[in-house]
Amino acid sequence: MDFELSDDLIALQEMARKFAAEHIAPHARQWDREADIPRSIVAKLAELGFLGIFIPTEYGGCGFGDTEASVIMEEIARHCGATALMLDAHNALCSAHLIRAANDQQKAKYLPRLAKGECLGAWALSEPGCGSDAAALSTTAVLDGNTWVLNGAKQWITNGYYAGIYVITAKTTPEGGPKGISAFVVERGTPGLIIGNKEDKLGMRASDTVPLMLENLRIPKENLVGKLNEGFVDAMKVLERGRITISAMSVGLGRGALEESLKYSFQRTAFGKPLFDHQSIQFMLADMSMEVDAGRLLTRKAAILSDRNLPSNVDASIAKLFTSEMATRACMNAIQIHGGNGYTKDFPVERYMRDAKLCEIGEGSSQIQRMIIARQLLEF
Repeated sequence: MDFELSDDLIALQEMARKFAAEHIAPHARQWDREADIPRSIVAKLAELGFLGIFIPTEYGGCGFGDTEASVIMEEIARHCGATALMLDAHNALCSAHLIRAANDQQKAKYLPRLAKGECLGAWALSEPGCGSDAAALSTTAVLDGNTWVLNGAKQWITNGYYAGIYVITAKTTPEGGPKGISAFVVERGTPGLIIGNKEDKLGMRASDTVPLMLENLRIPKENLVGKLNEGFVDAMKVLERGRITISAMSVGLGRGALEESLKYSFQRTAFGKPLFDHQSIQFMLADMSMEVDAGRLLTRKAAILSDRNLPSNVDASIAKLFTSEMATRACMNAIQIHGGNGYTKDFPVERYMRDAKLCEIGEGSSQIQRMIIARQLLEF
């Protein structure tokens, strides 16, 4: 297993890094304050191909794997976790579910639009009454002739405010538990799809998160994505892969905290010398550097295994657990190094900290990851 990036990946990394530094970094604070990512930046990301990361080339996408995705996500998150989260939900959740489970007609209809950035994608699994226990959802889908009728409520839907295409899970066989859940594709503007107001969040504020209400939402029978009653199985596979992109996002945030702190440690003096010359600060920076690098290697291992179609579920959980908690630690240390300045919005590290915390919650909390890892130990 070679952890070094190829020339093509280095070129991709440099392109993403340059774009993030020039087009995202100068505006991230404003986007956070206004709780919105301008549609113009979404269009620019689409031009780079970053809205079609996983989408096959025959549908207008890049056809990239998890290694390429992790490189892109780290560079974007380095300056703005919210922009990275928007890309994650679009690529690793909505698009990935369609790539995995949709039929050829559905792929030809929806994937080109997602790849070109004609619309954003959203993925609706969570509900007000179920978070980590995703199989306990209560939204229903009942077949009425050639029409599915959906009723229920979804919550924490990233990109939901602006999305044009939604993948929504619902119970089709209520007594079936996880084996009675199916997935459906729903387009914006469908009668009965009610989009709620943006959540007022602690972090990732520029990324829109909304509740959805489904009130007698009627869609054609052919909008079923994948096989009947296998939507939950597909969703879990989507989440397994999505944890790799969340890991890369966490690495980016942790790296941002490290780089901003290192820069600040040379600019600020205390007791007659730069902060960096104080051993206590050196130790904090050393720990941050060590953990960021370890997180990147764990992420890359999971990505390489996934790209080779080898089992990567546990490795993705290990990477997601370590990197998300690492990012929070790094950001907290960054605030400490910045002192009072770190507690203000004049410096980006407080935003990184608020953004990083979500990575411990979304796409499977730290507790869920520990359960997955512990269960694997039973096989030894």
